[in-house]
Amino acid sequence: MRPPHLLLTLFLAGITAAAPSAAAAQSTANCPDCPTWNAPTAPFHLFGNTYYVGTRGLSALLVTSPEGHVLIDAGLPESAPLIAGSIRALGFRVEDVRVILNSHVHFDHAGGIAELQRMSGAEVVASAASAPVLERGTVGRDDPQFGAVASIARVARVRVIPAGDTVQVGSLQLRALRTAGHTPGGTSWTWTTCEGETCWAIVYGDSQSAISADGFLFSRSTTYPRVLEDFEAGFTALEQVRCDVLVTPHPDATGLWARLARREGGEREAMRDPGACKRYAATARERLAQRVASERERKP
Repeated sequence: MRPPHLLLTLFLAGITAAAPSAAAAQSTANCPDCPTWNAPTAPFHLFGNTYYVGTRGLSALLVTSPEGHVLIDAGLPESAPLIAGSIRALGFRVEDVRVILNSHVHFDHAGGIAELQRMSGAEVVASAASAPVLERGTVGRDDPQFGAVASIARVARVRVIPAGDTVQVGSLQLRALRTAGHTPGGTSWTWTTCEGETCWAIVYGDSQSAISADGFLFSRSTTYPRVLEDFEAGFTALEQVRCDVLVTPHPDATGLWARLARREGGEREAMRDPGACKRYAATARERLAQRVASERERKP
């Protein structure tokens, strides 16, 4: 691993080299949090063959192999050059990204996919519910946030993967977990990576928050009638999966920066927390129950 000062220099150089195209510069109107989410941060080694290449508020992970790499999530449209710069600062080539995966299709996690696909030539792999959204660039009426989220640049060459199936690039194997509810196609990803004889299961756990546009009711939706069942199935999947390290699309949701600070302070296994996925699911289940209870108190 390069010294931090050199890594930051290379990172900033990579941003300059990866000038955004028109697609990457797409406006993200009505998003007061976007400038904070998209603040640059130096990439870092997570564990084994896995690296954080996202921004301060929007996660993206690079899983590497000699045969090619997998990128998970791509932030905002404006995040694409930052992610490309992070990949290069770590000493990897954007052109060696073979597959791009996604957690869910909102503009703050899928907005940079089309640009990073253009830069890398990668195939995009997504769930059956997410693929058509990526291809047309807009969410459907079944999305709880329909009407409240920005569109994204259309994505080409999207391959559908069923839940439970595995994406393989050379020696890499990443398994898809269906964790819908936040969106109908929400997907978490899990893989195992090793350092010597120590192997950890990493989970990129999709957002599990019951957030919606005005007028959407999780307790009695006609556009997404299975939303509560989907949420519960996702909670169960996260509770049952082996989970040594959990990273979420918004890194602050699971204390990533605090864990990184502890590791930099000398706590070597600060990133590891085998109970993180269970707590993440339990917290989301409790908040969903609170949301449903508040809806049932309203007059029809």
